Amino acid sequence: MAVTTRVLGRSGIEVSALGMGCWAIGGPWAEGTQPLGWGAVDDDESVRAVRRALDLGITLFDTADTYGAGHGERVLGRALAGRRDDAVIATKWGYTFDEASRQATGEDASPGYLRTAVTASLRRLDTDRIDLYQLHLADLSVPRAQALIGTCEDLVAEGLIRAYGWSTDRTDRAAAFGQAAAGATAVQHALSVLRDAPELLAVCEKYDLASVNRGPLGMGLLTGKYSAGSTLPRDDVRGLTPGWLEWFRGGRPAPEWLRRVGAVRAALTADGRTLAQGALGWIWARSGRTIPIPGCRTVAQVEENAAALHRGPLPADQFVEVERQLAAVRTAALRDADRPHWPRPTHPTVHP
Repeated sequence: MAVTTRVLGRSGIEVSALGMGCWAIGGPWAEGTQPLGWGAVDDDESVRAVRRALDLGITLFDTADTYGAGHGERVLGRALAGRRDDAVIATKWGYTFDEASRQATGEDASPGYLRTAVTASLRRLDTDRIDLYQLHLADLSVPRAQALIGTCEDLVAEGLIRAYGWSTDRTDRAAAFGQAAAGATAVQHALSVLRDAPELLAVCEKYDLASVNRGPLGMGLLTGKYSAGSTLPRDDVRGLTPGWLEWFRGGRPAPEWLRRVGAVRAALTADGRTLAQGALGWIWARSGRTIPIPGCRTVAQVEENAAALHRGPLPADQFVEVERQLAAVRTAALRDADRPHWPRPTHPTVHP
């Protein structure tokens, strides 16, 4: 059964059930010598991809001010020129950067910087409002995050943002924000068929928040295009592999994760879906609040992902079979060879 729209939490904003992640279209940027982008991109192709997504019914576009050190927002704004009212824009703040050098420079969790950041994002996006504004500092303490709520509420009252949320994998952070922040409407967190997030999904259910899912395709592993012999270029964030990036190691797919992909491939594709479409269908079957945002930088990628909308969630029997296969995989993951990479590694200064 097709699934085309979902509601963005308690904001009531209707969005496509599938979003487009815009990290990659930001192009190159770095923290020192560590690349944080996905390598060189063609801005014209990025614009075509965004517009094709709109044509195929995708309305949610998720970016961050730091992607490409501001360049990602500029490309998205250019792509949406003349079609702004067809789109729901989600962006993030909290990390600081230098646009000229395309370098990440740190972070700023102050209310003053929040207002500076939203003004700059509005300018780069060439829009008068941001639909979903998300705190990007995943591990910020609860008191410091709650100190930002008043400014967020002021921005809503001023019409500069429509709603706000937090990009975090920390259940306590998501729950504290959902409980205390009237205008909070979403938690962006990691979720894929390879890595479930039951506690975060429970928080979203309890506080009527949308679950916006980054990494729904395992940073490419669930597209089926990578094998044990694949090597990523050094200007790709996956090529030098920062500590928080679990799917790749030393520029190659991590063997333990390739084993897990192999274990569920047949079940995800049993009804004729591609592997990526099956992975997206699992997410929709997992919860009625989920909105996966796979990254895209070409028209072809957009078209394959958008086709998943018409197939909808995995049927119940297929979902059960995937879960059966995953139970065995998760048990195997407790072996000594896998333990260093399970659960998620600690986070460094900057991460998406």
